[in-house]
Amino acid sequence: MPVFGLALGTLPSIADARAATATRARPVVSRDAAAMRALTQRLPRTSVTKVDCDHVPGICEVQAGTNLFYIDPSARYLIVGRIYDMETHQDLTAARLLAINPDMLVGAAATAKAQETESAGLAPSHPQSASGPATAPASAPAQKVSLASLPANGAIEWGASIPNAPRVTVFSDFHCGYCRALHQTLKALGVRVTERPISILGTRTISKTVICAEDKAAAMERAYGDQDIAQNDRSGRACDTSGLDANEAFARAHGFTGTPVLVREDGAVLLGFRPREFLESWLKGGA
Repeated sequence: MPVFGLALGTLPSIADARAATATRARPVVSRDAAAMRALTQRLPRTSVTKVDCDHVPGICEVQAGTNLFYIDPSARYLIVGRIYDMETHQDLTAARLLAINPDMLVGAAATAKAQETESAGLAPSHPQSASGPATAPASAPAQKVSLASLPANGAIEWGASIPNAPRVTVFSDFHCGYCRALHQTLKALGVRVTERPISILGTRTISKTVICAEDKAAAMERAYGDQDIAQNDRSGRACDTSGLDANEAFARAHGFTGTPVLVREDGAVLLGFRPREFLESWLKGGA
């Protein structure tokens, strides 16, 4: 009898069976999906292509268009930079960027040899920032666009003031290493620039502060230098930032999923960072 009683005691109850069935019925959420969901809540403006929490142990690699960044699995911490494997001596970020977007990476590598970027230590330290407002993307980046619909309150005007200086519009992100290098190159070329920030990867606050500053160009310089720009703002006064929304919507609508993007006076579009000699020719109307 004691043995029989012990056997009965080990039989699962109906409630236990129901609980087990319910547990099995629950969908299993992968780490990638959980991180994607958390990231979407944190960065609703960013159009995320893929999240991979297995590529590098302990962190999740995020692909947003042609760009990469990293998060912890909870998406509380965002890492903008490069990851190196100390055992294999491999730049994992560079390898992934090459696989995702070889043309832009090759262009950036070529510019790393340019004197102005080397002397200023401007080799890209951040992956290119992704753009992603909540509008449907174009199927492919536009090759020619009209900027007539964009408002002035989303732009920062800077550069040469000499007559007949070439003009160019740049869609940029203040955490984009290639944008920083391009910024210095355009200075050296003596062109007139209309800079239109695309606020992604947590840079909305920075973009807002720059746009709302009394001296936007000076605030932009500090932003690119990772310096405090709070002292340049309007001390909390109301500021219209709808121009930033317009920039992002325009970029998304025309398939601009990375930065920088340059638009010439005739509307011709150039995606990514290029060597100084190429930019000089392109700004003069070259292909």
